[in-house]
This record gives sequence, C-alpha cells and structure tokens, in this order.
Amino acid sequence: MTIKRVVLYALLIPWTVGLSTTAATPSIAASSEAGGAAFTLTSTAFTEGGVIPKVHECTSGGNDPRQKNESPPLAWTGGPTAAQSYALVMRDLDNRNLIHWVIYDIPVNVASLPQNVEHVYTPSVPSGARQVYYRGSASLFGYQGPCSPGSVNTYEFVIYALNKATLSELDSSSSTQTAARAITNATLGSAKLTGES
Repeated sequence: MTIKRVVLYALLIPWTVGLSTTAATPSIAASSEAGGAAFTLTSTAFTEGGVIPKVHECTSGGNDPRQKNESPPLAWTGGPTAAQSYALVMRDLDNRNLIHWVIYDIPVNVASLPQNVEHVYTPSVPSGARQVYYRGSASLFGYQGPCSPGSVNTYEFVIYALNKATLSELDSSSSTQTAARAITNATLGSAKLTGES
C-alpha cells in the first residue's frame, strides 16, 4: 500500500508541475501582448469608416469650392521596432483598388503627415519623403483625393513600416503599381484607416 502511494505521488508531482508551467505560459504571453502597443493609423479629419471631409476631395470632378484636393492629416503609433522608414498608400476599394496616393521614404522618426502635403516629388514636410506621380483624372505628384461624385466609395489609407531606410529602386518616373510592389516587398507590418466619400 505504501509503495503504491509513493509511486502515485511520484507520478502526480511532475504532472502537477507541468500543469502549473502550462497555466503560467498564457498569462506571460498575454502580458507581453498587452505591453506592446498595436500599430494604428488615425486622422483628426475623420474616424474609421467615417465620412472624408469635402476639403480632401478632388477638384477635377465638380464645382464645389469646398473641394480642395488636400491630403488629410494622418498619424500612426506602435510601428515595429525594426522599422527603418514608412510609406503610405491610399486606394479606392470600390474602383478596382485604384491607387490615389503613394508617399514613401518617410523617415523612421516621423509619425505623422500634415494636412495638404505639397504636390511635388520631394515635399518639404516630411523632409526626405518622396511621392509618386499620379496619372489619372489629374496629373500631379502625390495625393489625388476621392473622385466618385456618382457613388459613395470606400478609401483605404495604409501605413507600412519598411525594412529599409530608402526605396532606392524607385524614382520620379516610377508608377504607382511599381511603388506599391516595392513597398509590399519591404514591409514589416502595416496599419490601415478607411473612410467614405
């Protein structure tokens, strides 16, 4: 009888220790997840799924003086620690994912874009960033606002954390598709924000 109890205890002790170790693991993982901030993209102009203000709509599709084709202010937090730069791509999800804006080589110490980024290849703010030339309803560098007067479309802004400081394979003649591929190939993580217009 005593031998049976000793054997039983010998079997139970490792099983109990194994249980306590297993039980502790999820709480450790949960606390590390809770400690790391999520990668998020926000705007003071509109909330997730909200209406994009008229000032950010294109000027080529109407006569509304409120339409000024100004890019919205955007800010991001919680990017991967290994990031060396950022890039942003805006797409019209209801128009075959048409790309409306690509800005890249955003320095890693920058965490926001101001309203109305200049329509030039190398805007002064953020310093060091470059923009792709938009060939569509307008011909300009940088942001081309929502242009869907006959429907309400969903526009997606995605900020990408990249594994290189500069996308040296791109230049002022690169297309939006070429730039989007280069960004995807260098991506460490991303965060998105959608709006309706």
